[in-house]
Amino acid sequence: MCGIFGYVGKKTNAAGMILEGLRLLEYRGYDSWGIATKVKSQNAKVKSFLAVEKHVGKIGDAKVDLPQSALGIGHTRWATHGGVTQENSHPHLDCTKNIAVVHNGIIENYQELKEVLLKKGHSFLSETDTEVFPHLIEEYLASKGETLQGKGFTEAFRLAFNQIKGLNAIVAINADTNEIAAAKTGSPLIIGVSENEFYVASDAIGILKHTNKIVFLEDNQMVMLGKKLRLTKLPEGEELEPAVNTLDWKFEDAIKGRFEHFLLKEIHEQPQVISNIALNYSDQTKKLAKLIKESYGTFLLGCGTASYAGLFGTYLFSSIAKRHVNFSIGSEFNYLENYLTPKSLVIPISQSGETIDIVEPVNRAKQKGSKVASLVNVLGSTLYRQSDFKVLLGAGSEKAVIGTKSFTAMISVLFLTAYTLVKKQKEAKNLLLSAAKNVEEILKEDYTKNIKKLALEFKNKEHIYILGRGLSYATALEATLKIKETTYVHAEGFAGGELKHGVIALIEKGTPVFIIAPNDETFDDIISNAQEVKARGGFIIGIGPRKSDVFDRFLQTRDITEATIIPQVVISQLFAYYLALSRGIKDPDKPRNLAKSVTVK
Repeated sequence: MCGIFGYVGKKTNAAGMILEGLRLLEYRGYDSWGIATKVKSQNAKVKSFLAVEKHVGKIGDAKVDLPQSALGIGHTRWATHGGVTQENSHPHLDCTKNIAVVHNGIIENYQELKEVLLKKGHSFLSETDTEVFPHLIEEYLASKGETLQGKGFTEAFRLAFNQIKGLNAIVAINADTNEIAAAKTGSPLIIGVSENEFYVASDAIGILKHTNKIVFLEDNQMVMLGKKLRLTKLPEGEELEPAVNTLDWKFEDAIKGRFEHFLLKEIHEQPQVISNIALNYSDQTKKLAKLIKESYGTFLLGCGTASYAGLFGTYLFSSIAKRHVNFSIGSEFNYLENYLTPKSLVIPISQSGETIDIVEPVNRAKQKGSKVASLVNVLGSTLYRQSDFKVLLGAGSEKAVIGTKSFTAMISVLFLTAYTLVKKQKEAKNLLLSAAKNVEEILKEDYTKNIKKLALEFKNKEHIYILGRGLSYATALEATLKIKETTYVHAEGFAGGELKHGVIALIEKGTPVFIIAPNDETFDDIISNAQEVKARGGFIIGIGPRKSDVFDRFLQTRDITEATIIPQVVISQLFAYYLALSRGIKDPDKPRNLAKSVTVK
């Protein structure tokens, strides 16, 4: 949620680099943006100051009218405090225009801080909580005596950060000292290290074009970037030795290539992701299976798309491994935490590894002594660093807000692990490879043209329902989410058995109802549900290996036992994508009101 990009060094095109960095971070979600850079003053009495440019809306093909500079920061804002206005956009300045600040998070005590600063004569131009921070720094810099201990900007930033409450990531630049200061207690911050220059961003994707040398800022750490990198621990400010990591990601992963949208590109990358897990995750899933077997109480946690992977895992471990594995939505887990003991195993599932509703319960689980074994896609993320054991999903960079290849990676790892628990790993590998092959077939034009026709047929429908049972219930919920967030159509997924308990009242003549129908023990029951819906006028679309007379349309998959969920989910991803286009949605990569990772509550 929100994007941060900053630069200090020897290049003088900071504004252009920052703008490009913000474009790479657009997938995080935002409604306004801005950039501040240092300007050398022509006035002999003023050494330098900061120029700021802010805009409401998307970046698009925008260019910025800022002078050449080797110091600057930028931000894409997702509004919390204050409306979506140019004044509320970041960066925010102090009264002297020498300090600029960008911020992810919420300063919980900003009102009381603002009242004190107003009484001291500071002027505020926005409604945001963020704006108190540059004025706090300014106030400390104006202090006399021993307050700053001779350390100027560094000490002023530290003291200001120690004053605020809440989960925050803050970056500030000082035109006078030509430095960047940054600190965090929640939202991610990544430092890029190159020769005589430094970068700061909320995601490594923003930095990778420039350097693959990365420092992951931990909670309660502060960094100063100028002629060198200085890392300290908060609140006191003790010096720390930074750990520089080398990432092997390729910048090309963040380029659309031949595809019109990242969403379509990432859907097409799924066969490779699934095959990679089938062929190369033997040792990792053996270790994860061992941890599950040795635990006394295993809990899967996830939010959004990852939550449906967790629900899938619960059904899967029951049907394949006869193992009781619990599942909870991340934000609800605090109501179940009394079950945790030092013998428990918590398995958080997350694409970004930064979602606050996963990071916080994992912290609390660790305080109870429970082991944490995460499935996470981002190397070096907060969740990755929290975990005792981690399985990197290997899905690569996922730029679309809608999760696709990360979801199939999650369920592929859980699938392989469940089979490994009962010593059937080879069988699982073959099933996953068959699923990857089926997805390749679905992605070909001969198949997708049927999905495109269906999308055009339903483009004016206001309601879509999806029914499943067992493993396919998790499929139905994930398919529903894809439709909601990509197309803005009201869609709901239901367990087939719930029809008679109220759901069937929603059916009218012509209502589209997808039936997730794998060739398993649920087939006869879900077909019976489809007949009940059709008798009330529903239009039935079947997805699965077996055709039925009740289907008005049929999208066939291979019969791959439990792995049939994978091609079924991919069909729903493609349907959501083409339905969005048919409804005139120009950028399905960035749905309205959504962010890739939710780093504030």
